[in-house]
Amino acid sequence: MTADQIVSASVGSDGVAEVVVDSPPVNALPVAGWFELAGVVRGLGEDPDVRVVVLRAEGRGFNAGVDIKELQAERDGHRALVAVNRGCYAAFAAVYECAVPVIAAVHGFCLGGGVGLAGNADVILASEDAVFGLPEVDRGALGAATHLSRLVPQHKMRAMMYTSATATAAELQRFGSVHAVVPRDQLRDAAVEFAREIAAKDPAVIRAAKESLNGIDPWDVKKSYRFEQGFTFELGLTGVADRVRDSFGRERQ
Repeated sequence: MTADQIVSASVGSDGVAEVVVDSPPVNALPVAGWFELAGVVRGLGEDPDVRVVVLRAEGRGFNAGVDIKELQAERDGHRALVAVNRGCYAAFAAVYECAVPVIAAVHGFCLGGGVGLAGNADVILASEDAVFGLPEVDRGALGAATHLSRLVPQHKMRAMMYTSATATAAELQRFGSVHAVVPRDQLRDAAVEFAREIAAKDPAVIRAAKESLNGIDPWDVKKSYRFEQGFTFELGLTGVADRVRDSFGRERQ
């Protein structure tokens, strides 16, 4: 990985690809990072030698969402907001539409955009310290309720959205959305082991299964998320987002 690279990828002889996100200090991705992640995941899905993708991260947590500093740096225009909306949309869609199953290995915090990635993955394995949530309301934004709805029941999702509360990996395992919860130092190995179980199946059948499962999904996650993004843009246009972010920053200080 070069100094300016956020996403790295490798493919094993068993057909298991690993995508690793590393954007210190908290894996909050800038616009370029979201597009980079989207391109890497899509490229792996198009590689005939890849049978499964494991998506994980280095550092303190899986993903802390959008790099707010990019949005705060542009007060008189909305190019940054448009760009980050498109970047998140591209990354979430790439995970969902990847031609092979994507396994999210989640540790630490999985917030905002992290929920978008994990919620669109095919399978989630998590470490015991993993927490999931959408702090969007505290940032003057909306989005990824589409994906949180795939992880927790509807009323739980609404309560989490309105209060910015988080849910633990153990809670999500009880809901059935997290496949397994393991000690943090075992997460990567557990995810790869599970990926190898899938990779051992006939690849043509697995690719057909992925496409068929997307085809019978109860709702269109791309359209649903795009609808949410419209309200985020509206809050940005009207200045509400800046006011809320500034207020939240002062409260934290």
